[in-house]
Amino acid sequence: MTQVLPAPPLTAAVVSAPRRFLPVLPVIALVAMLALPVSGDGGGTVADAVSGLVVVCCAVRLVRGRRRPLSRTAAVVLGLPVVGIALATAGAASPGAGAAGLVRYLQVFVLVPAAVMLLVRDRRDARLIAWSLVGLALWQGAIGVHQYATGTGASYMGEEIRAVGTFGPTDIMGMAAVVSFGLVCALGLALGSGPARQRTAAVVCALALLLPLALSFSRGAWIATAVTCGAQLALAGMRRAVKVFAAVTAAAVVLVGGLGVGTAMLQERISSITQVADAPDQSVTDRYTMWAAAVDMWRDQPLTGVGLKGFPDHRDGHASLALSSGSDTGGAGAGFHRQPLLSPHNMYLLVLSEQGLLGLLALAGSWLALLVCGLRGLFHARRSRAGLDCALVACGLLLWQLVDFAYADIGGPSTVLTAVVLGLAAWWALSPEGAGER
Repeated sequence: MTQVLPAPPLTAAVVSAPRRFLPVLPVIALVAMLALPVSGDGGGTVADAVSGLVVVCCAVRLVRGRRRPLSRTAAVVLGLPVVGIALATAGAASPGAGAAGLVRYLQVFVLVPAAVMLLVRDRRDARLIAWSLVGLALWQGAIGVHQYATGTGASYMGEEIRAVGTFGPTDIMGMAAVVSFGLVCALGLALGSGPARQRTAAVVCALALLLPLALSFSRGAWIATAVTCGAQLALAGMRRAVKVFAAVTAAAVVLVGGLGVGTAMLQERISSITQVADAPDQSVTDRYTMWAAAVDMWRDQPLTGVGLKGFPDHRDGHASLALSSGSDTGGAGAGFHRQPLLSPHNMYLLVLSEQGLLGLLALAGSWLALLVCGLRGLFHARRSRAGLDCALVACGLLLWQLVDFAYADIGGPSTVLTAVVLGLAAWWALSPEGAGER
């Protein structure tokens, strides 16, 4: 008599897979929220609300697991910006403005980064976040390319061709930042020591993201991406650097030279990067004027600055007549709008003017500590050949953000990704589960 055996149960891997990534799912949800269209009213977004949920989920996990929240080093590095933020809040012109600035700075630079660091448990979680950033970049990039091809993008030089994704004309840097983050993640994954299939897919994604990045017409994003990708290639080793550089060059030749993608406008935009003193356009003139105004504010209040959210109130008293009243925005489903210039478009100068030298040293010191510790772990990963892809992704994202801060500051729906970037960098630099045993 033949014995009928019971059907084998589901494998443990299949059953435990969703549960395995459950702690990091709030971070993935935060990234996914940026795929949704956003309103241009300047208020809070769904992504901002989800970032609060990330912090709550982290707190619940710590209480249930009775875990120590942060190591002493991590607490000092991530908590250092609180000093300057608190002093600048006390010096704000109004309690309401100070409270709004306090919440925003704590969200972006302290609370959400700390939560991300604690929710990412190992390299598999980090790779999942990296791939989610790549996926978001491909989605926003595809929308941006469609906007350029159909003339439904943001207004640029009289034509509605600027790729902005779902962020609209009021946050023209949003799609550029998202695509840049995805490209940096894809390049880091491609240069790592992961499976060949994963590295091949990452290379394809990186090449695909070059087109929407070019069509964003964002000079700051171009510079930050070029610097970061060059650093990633150099840190990964010259042999791989040569291969990737050849592939990127070939793709650029095909897209720009062969297909003529935005050739004239791209050339004009690229050439304008070097026109810093010889007939710069109005946007460059406005930026330099606001930079000078920020420095002038700092000279009036060198230690603590003019207070959080104080730059707009003090701008006219320190800016020259070369500053225009605002920038024209329109297209991408929105009507013409005159957007006021309320920040210097330089994070370091914004902090210097509003938080003074103490605030800048505290905030920039925290970022520098993350970069130094992250690079130390990256060199260890190169020697051990373990976790090199995570190292290149984390350090690359942080480096991109630090370079881009010379041309941009926080503001807009895409700002929450800055918090995710800082959290992932903190996980690699400060967590024992990041770079592993060193």
